Amino acid sequence: MSKTPQKRAFLLEFEKPLVELQARIEQIRELAAENHVDVSQQLEELENRAEQLRQEIFSTLTAAQKLQIARHPRRPSTLDYIQAITDEWIELHGDRRGYDDPALIGGIGRIEGRPVMLIGHQKGRDTKDNVARNFGMASPGGYRKAMRLMEHANRFGMPIITFIDTPGAYAGVEAERMGQGEAIAYNLREMFRLGVPIITTVIGEGGSGGALGIGVAEILMMFEHSVYTVASPEACAAILWKDASKADQAAAALKITAKDLKELGIIDRILPEPPGCAHSDPLAAAATLKQAILESLEYLSQFSPEQLRQLRYQKFRRIGVFLENN
Repeated sequence: MSKTPQKRAFLLEFEKPLVELQARIEQIRELAAENHVDVSQQLEELENRAEQLRQEIFSTLTAAQKLQIARHPRRPSTLDYIQAITDEWIELHGDRRGYDDPALIGGIGRIEGRPVMLIGHQKGRDTKDNVARNFGMASPGGYRKAMRLMEHANRFGMPIITFIDTPGAYAGVEAERMGQGEAIAYNLREMFRLGVPIITTVIGEGGSGGALGIGVAEILMMFEHSVYTVASPEACAAILWKDASKADQAAAALKITAKDLKELGIIDRILPEPPGCAHSDPLAAAATLKQAILESLEYLSQFSPEQLRQLRYQKFRRIGVFLENN
């Protein structure tokens, strides 16, 4: 009988030396068990080497490599995190104008017994699912659905938790006809008005106005290997140098990493990822995210609605401010 072919794991180029070393460790362990040979010392040395290599790889990633991780097809999605961190969850649909965009999902859930509204971009797991969800690029109907759910949360005093993971809002002709720019601009204005806590986390790729459409918050967090950018490095390179192949150079110049953005004062907190990044241990990443959300909710609970609005307003007023020495 022929064996069922195993689905090959998606590997980034810089991950391959580590995966090859881990495969070698497993092979030695299996051979030792079959032949009843004690190779514990050799295995310990190899495992130490693997851990050292892991630290070397993931502590020296370039902005372009972090972008590859943020776009990794196995990286946990909004739905993955929601299902991992909530006690219960009910998805809500529709913008009440005839559309229900699957690229931007939302609903009511409980985290440690506390009701919250959860909203986020949703990419697909494979080509078929990605096409159905438009690769996480929301249409105007998606942003209007998100705003409807935020209004619902505001009415009933529920904190709003949003998850950013999109290359940008959908830029197709139909989206423009339906008012893409207006839908995002409306969300930006109205989110400043809401009187409940808003906590946003960039879980993967945060691109342009498509990210900002659900990203106005008092607390903005990013996973360690996520990216947040005004435009994709490919688009930036095409605009500046008329050469998309210079995307790596653009990624470095754009300051898109969590470390860069924390230093610039744009984000408030960096969430560490498990060894090998979030896609290697989604449950550990979800546990980190849940703890950060609970801590943020506890902190924001001390503020009145007006104080929350002021925190949000002042946060965005500070972005881009700098002092120049003569």
